[in-house]
Amino acid sequence: MPDSLSQMLAPHLPFLRRYARALTGGQKSGDAYVRACLQAIVNEPSSIQRDIHPKVALYRLFHAIWSGTQVGGDSELDGLNRQEATAQQRLAAMTPESRQALLLSVVEGFSDVDTAAVMDIPVSQVQPLIAEAMAEIDRQTRTRVLIIEDEPMISMDLSGIVQELGHEVAAIARTRIEAVAAAGAEQPGLVLADIQLADGSSGIDAVKDILSGFSVPVIFITAFPQRLLTGERPEPTFLLTKPFDPRTVKAAISQALFFNSTASMAA
Repeated sequence: MPDSLSQMLAPHLPFLRRYARALTGGQKSGDAYVRACLQAIVNEPSSIQRDIHPKVALYRLFHAIWSGTQVGGDSELDGLNRQEATAQQRLAAMTPESRQALLLSVVEGFSDVDTAAVMDIPVSQVQPLIAEAMAEIDRQTRTRVLIIEDEPMISMDLSGIVQELGHEVAAIARTRIEAVAAAGAEQPGLVLADIQLADGSSGIDAVKDILSGFSVPVIFITAFPQRLLTGERPEPTFLLTKPFDPRTVKAAISQALFFNSTASMAA
């Protein structure tokens, strides 16, 4: 890949990895598709469209690969974990284009015009696809949510969003110790976790403690997502950036529950 092209695309790769993981349901499968995309660029640099924004061009190429390529057989996607296998079952019941439109628009922040460019569809189709995805995801089982957040105003905002979606707030914790205790007592079906907590403790460590006891989907919230999206260690599948748009939180919650292997399948 030419140096100029590499420099042009590098700032967008952490976010492409985030998108790919949300789309496929896990780090292993998402990263495999990102690598396939990058390999396509290395093999043929002209595959990146130069007359549009680099991020749009990168996602557009990824979309073409994801839509037209089955990365399977003896590839890195063999041996999917339970969460990813559940996600693949649910994906079969949903129009792929509708979920992709939702993720591109609400989670990745693309405009309708750019979402249409990435997906190579008319702009008029974007909003109907998003509505279709939200309607399908809303059919998933309601759950109880543990919020790990030390800022009262943010925890109030998150509580309102959780309740608006029809879920119940199981508890709000401000520290690692409170979070672990609340998780043990309430057994939530979803965790929303800030990274930096009130007493200087880590939301990441709190989540590790919680996951050592039982399995639960987690959405991390941080003002510095690039610090967790380095590709150098296991990374969260669902990651929100502060300050967040309520629509982004709603979409992330819906996606996390969509991939929850303990939830019942929609009828």
